[in-house]
Amino acid sequence: MPAYFNLQGSVRKAPQSPSRDTTRQRIKFSDDRVCKSHLLNCCPHDVLSGTRMDLGECLKVHDLALRADYEIASKEQDFFFELDAMDHLQSFIADCDRRTEVAKKRLAETQEEISAEVAAKAERVHELNEEIGKLLAKVEQLGAEGNVEESQKVMDEVEKARAKKREAEEVYRNSMPASSFQQQKLRVCEVCSAYLGLHDNDRRLADHFGGKLHLGFIEIREKLEELKRVVAEKQEKRNQERLKRREEREREEREKLRRSRSHSKNPKRSRSREHRRHRSRSMSRERKRRTRSKSREKRHRHRSRSSSRSRSRSHQRSRHSSRDRSRERSKRRSSKERFRDQDLASRDRDRSSRDRSPRDRDRKDKKRSYESANGRSEDRRSSEEREAGEI
Repeated sequence: MPAYFNLQGSVRKAPQSPSRDTTRQRIKFSDDRVCKSHLLNCCPHDVLSGTRMDLGECLKVHDLALRADYEIASKEQDFFFELDAMDHLQSFIADCDRRTEVAKKRLAETQEEISAEVAAKAERVHELNEEIGKLLAKVEQLGAEGNVEESQKVMDEVEKARAKKREAEEVYRNSMPASSFQQQKLRVCEVCSAYLGLHDNDRRLADHFGGKLHLGFIEIREKLEELKRVVAEKQEKRNQERLKRREEREREEREKLRRSRSHSKNPKRSRSREHRRHRSRSMSRERKRRTRSKSREKRHRHRSRSSSRSRSRSHQRSRHSSRDRSRERSKRRSSKERFRDQDLASRDRDRSSRDRSPRDRDRKDKKRSYESANGRSEDRRSSEEREAGEI
């Protein structure tokens, strides 16, 4: 880390800027901000860096540590990042193919039109040029690796391709005028959309087909084909697992249905079920009956108590009334008897007075008046007692 001296001579560390380590600590490889093509080592921004078609820095996070984490985690779990990487590479290759078609149209507009036969002969020359360029690039690669024998064999193939190219150029030259043959005939590379000349030398062809741009596009296209194959296999595997789970689910449903049918067909089980149902119904009915009988008994007891109370009250009332009536009757009888006795006594007195002396008559009259007075007082007392009894 860089350091600098302050005015006092002490050493101080320079302020540290945020690095990718802090970014990696904040996010994981499964985050949406991480480039899935970088995790699979096929991002076009990494492959074409430093070439004529350098795409610059990727908009998503690129970190080798995150790639290492993904490689370790992918051994235990399938994250299916191949689908995201395939979509990314497909969009990039589609843009490259569109540029190739535009370049072809531009060449067709600027170059002279030739017949189909001459065009086929020129196409044969271009094919041989491409073959020679690829072989030369392979020779250089083998020589850099130190494999001399293989590079010598490839050089023999290069010499054969050069002989074929000379024959094809001779045929092409004889099929058209010399003035037209001298014109540079260009062709667009189908891989990287670069321009190739019909009369390019071997060095120029080797530089193109062995260059980083062309090899980068080859790597991207091969990786795209590999991702397509992997995605198709995984999708097929997932579809098979889904179908397997569906079949297992259907099998379980059929098994449940079969068991339910077998239970319904078994008479013992059906009888036991019916017996249980009937038993539960009878128990519920018995409970209802018990509750009804209890409620009826309660109502009957209440009614009997109320009726007994009312009867006792009426009986008491009747007893009181009968007693009062008997008292009145007895009083009336006693009063009638008294009056009758008094009448009889008065009659007897009259008779005796007729027969006796006037002196005895006076005594009897006094006695009669006294008894009548006492009888009136007794009648008054009996009436008062009668009124008190009625009250």
